[in-house]
Amino acid sequence: MPDSADLIITNARVFTSDAATPAAEAVAVKGNKIVCVGSKSAVEGWRGPDTRVIDANGKTLLPGFIDSHFHMLHGSLALDNIPFETCFSYEDITRAIQTFAAENPDRQWLSGFGLRYNLGPGNTPLNRHHLDAISPSQPVAITAYDGHTTWANTAALQLAGIFHGGECPPNSEIVLDEHGEATGELKERASHAIDILLPRPDEARTRALLKKGLKIASRMGVTSLHNMDGDDEQAALYAALEESGELNVRIYIPYSIRPETPLAAIEQEALALKKKYQSNMVRGGCVKLFMDGVIETYTGLMVEPYADNPSTNGASNYDVDGFNQLVLEADRLGMQGFVHSVGDLGVRRVLDAYALAQQTNGKRDSRHRVEHIEVIHSDDVPRFKQLGVIASMQPMHSPPSIDDGDVWQWRVGEQRWSLSFAWSTLREAGATLAFGSDWPVASQNPLLGIHNTLNRLPWAEGMPHHHQNLADTLLSYTRDAAYAEFQEHQKGQLKVGYLADIVLLSDDIFSVPAENMKDVHPLLTVSDGRIAYEA
Repeated sequence: MPDSADLIITNARVFTSDAATPAAEAVAVKGNKIVCVGSKSAVEGWRGPDTRVIDANGKTLLPGFIDSHFHMLHGSLALDNIPFETCFSYEDITRAIQTFAAENPDRQWLSGFGLRYNLGPGNTPLNRHHLDAISPSQPVAITAYDGHTTWANTAALQLAGIFHGGECPPNSEIVLDEHGEATGELKERASHAIDILLPRPDEARTRALLKKGLKIASRMGVTSLHNMDGDDEQAALYAALEESGELNVRIYIPYSIRPETPLAAIEQEALALKKKYQSNMVRGGCVKLFMDGVIETYTGLMVEPYADNPSTNGASNYDVDGFNQLVLEADRLGMQGFVHSVGDLGVRRVLDAYALAQQTNGKRDSRHRVEHIEVIHSDDVPRFKQLGVIASMQPMHSPPSIDDGDVWQWRVGEQRWSLSFAWSTLREAGATLAFGSDWPVASQNPLLGIHNTLNRLPWAEGMPHHHQNLADTLLSYTRDAAYAEFQEHQKGQLKVGYLADIVLLSDDIFSVPAENMKDVHPLLTVSDGRIAYEA
């Protein structure tokens, strides 16, 4: 008779993500490990007087979701500012700013996150005059939903000293009008002069906001995430929460490399972060770079010119040699690479750098990654499998149709639609796909991402059908996402000896019509053997 389990979940439709035993009826947990996966009768042997038993009533039980692209600190801090996610017009923006100002009279700045593009009056591009009309004297700074553009009013631009322009990092721009005055649109890192002026919450408030963000993740069934920005200071915040027993989500954190980062910092700081943080809850071991920007502002790097602006192919944040040297050094030190790249030429340059690393440093199990891959050239599709590079993609990023008012499709042009957000093409070519949300750019909710993969339709007749089946999608949120962080030996599957990261859903998702998947939600989230959320 085995020792009794702490928790048994039985009578479930268990999706294990384990190819050897893909389905089961029940799971038993003791401590932070899974001790039995199998039939109801097999797991029943683990029942003891103190075992909590949950009857799933035929609902789906699966490994905890692993979000492969996340910004935990950034998203959590944004919870303290103006939310623009539900703004769809200039009137909505006006209402959101004025309501926040009235409710927070002590705020020096009116700042927020999550705004869509072209929400000036009549869906025109937003500018400082539109924001001046809402708040003429108090500084306003609003960041786009993708984090790559900020809009500021006159007061903010003047306080930052950039009303008449200023120096910018590569692939960034303080947009000026014909009079040499700032329009209010700040592309990419041109917003730095304003960012450094925005008040930051103190340590206690930062910790409280982080706990709030973590709580949201647990409610969504997320038990692990791959953070997409980081340094020792941020990692220390997570480690402190782990020490106090308040960290219910495992965090894989990179060292952020920027164009101005010296090469020596990779060994001195990135490698030090990797060595310092190696617990089951907080781990280093990767670096994050940005190859390009975004399609919406023509800062994504394209092989051919933009369809609606043939004067530009976009741009890169690095020259080729400089980028290659950073990747070579990170690879030499055994660090995994995460590189943001949305344009097809950006993706190509990242793959070129990874190929060069194999030639220069020797081939190893590096599992380097390209983040986003919004457009890919057909010549580069097979290179993911050839190089062992992981395609880290976000299902919520793909516009669902050509009728939703998104400018994205018209930027790239119909000739590139077939290889846009090309989940199926990459999977069929043998690439490993890891799915995530990019929160706070999109909702943390993995069920919404799953809904998008199941319900995506071609944007035009004759185009490839990039929708995914349910099993492949779940693997990209579990087993394959664990593989994408070198953790497939202990999580991402419901398997004896694996970490007890589990989510019980509100329905049997294999019986739910695809169009209703968005309504499914977690009932229970178990993280490291502890209940992190219960409806």
